[in-house]
Amino acid sequence: MENKGSDEAEKLKTKFLSAWNNVKYSWALKSKTSFSRNSPVLLLGKFYHFKAEDDDGLTDACYEASNDDCVMGNAEAFRKDFASRVWLTYREEFPPLPGSALTSDCGWGCMLRAGQMMLAQALILHFLGRDWTWSAALNLQPLDAETWTSTAAKRLVASLEASLQGSQGPSDPGLKHMPQALGSAEEADAHLKEMYHRTLVSWFGDSPSAQLGLHRLVRSGLSMGKQAGDWYGPAVVAHILKKAVEEAMDPGLAGITAYVSQDCTVYSGDVVDSHGAAAAGQPSAEPAADPPPPLQSDRPASASTPPDDRAVIILIPVRLGGEKTNPEYFDFAKSILSLEYCIGIIGGKPKQACYFVGFQDDSLIYMDPHYCQSFVDVSTSDFPLQSYHCPSPKKMPFSKMDPSCTIGFYSRSVQDYERISQELSKVLQPSAKEKYPAFTFVQGHGRDYDLSAGLTPEKREWPFIRDPSRTVTTAGDFVLL
Repeated sequence: MENKGSDEAEKLKTKFLSAWNNVKYSWALKSKTSFSRNSPVLLLGKFYHFKAEDDDGLTDACYEASNDDCVMGNAEAFRKDFASRVWLTYREEFPPLPGSALTSDCGWGCMLRAGQMMLAQALILHFLGRDWTWSAALNLQPLDAETWTSTAAKRLVASLEASLQGSQGPSDPGLKHMPQALGSAEEADAHLKEMYHRTLVSWFGDSPSAQLGLHRLVRSGLSMGKQAGDWYGPAVVAHILKKAVEEAMDPGLAGITAYVSQDCTVYSGDVVDSHGAAAAGQPSAEPAADPPPPLQSDRPASASTPPDDRAVIILIPVRLGGEKTNPEYFDFAKSILSLEYCIGIIGGKPKQACYFVGFQDDSLIYMDPHYCQSFVDVSTSDFPLQSYHCPSPKKMPFSKMDPSCTIGFYSRSVQDYERISQELSKVLQPSAKEKYPAFTFVQGHGRDYDLSAGLTPEKREWPFIRDPSRTVTTAGDFVLL
């Protein structure tokens, strides 16, 4: 009886913590992000400058999605590009996660969400190309603040009542479906790309059937000793993403796979093998092979690949310093984010994971998953897309960046990888001040060096292993908030 009572108390505690996190991240204060007009802005390889031709007197500009007066130079183009990136955040009221009763990832799932965003960017490059932007990106509304006297308070009361009664809380009645925006004047190519866009977002839905959704990621993490509610590091997430991509059953994802570097080393032989079209136990990934709806038409020109190649998402867990990021790596991070085949960096600042997509001067530009939104049923053909795109970027000084992170690249073919490895090798050349590159490229296969034999998933976190006695105080820890 005592064990039963203890279990019930633990369940109630978990539900209370989940309800509290749902409220905590269900509202956000609307804030402005300042951008300089005199410095370029880099967003995943794209260059923008906000200075207008006739503007010489002003030195700073405030960027806010709802303020059209601030749009100068290429500011509108940057805003559309940023808002077109897929934004994955905390969600609530979705089906229970594998191995738990949790119906929300508020307070603990930020690194998984950051990993999803990086993976989504790779799929955008694969199917739509870097120049693609969402036609409705500039119509997004800013994130309004909720107060304790309105929706947030009601959610808390409803969640607690549901916990005490042992039933699931009511869904958010404020969620409305956006009518399908398809005018008669739309060109066939734009219509096709919009179908790719919608299908891509649906792969990240919060349901057990979603190919790359949170439920699949949590299930993949179980084999690595991670459970729903645990802390996930950037290297563990890299392996979880690889496993999720490889196990995806949707034929639309057959033409892409993932590779995770070992001990900050990319083995070219392994990447080239990953580019092979027919892996052991998998069908050929030729574009003509019966793709699922709505991917029934030929891929856009930007997404075409040779029939003997699969695209590869290259994930490289690194550590850019000790307790803090070494300033010598700031220019390296800038060089990486300036490349169009870079799909960003997942990492964050102490206790908070985020997705870095660009920079200006000495500040990183990132997408923040710490915003709780209601569950969206992506199985419907006209599910709303607004909540999967962020209207406002955030900035953070490089000095606050946690040294533990995972860098991502997208390689379309073997020839593409050869070019990427050559270009990155030049970027990785250490300067007079730097002693070691962040990672290296080596010919051959990882098994030739026998570095990973017998390693457990936890040991594969190297070089992220830290002194157990300092685990609580280490700046790089992402903990349950």
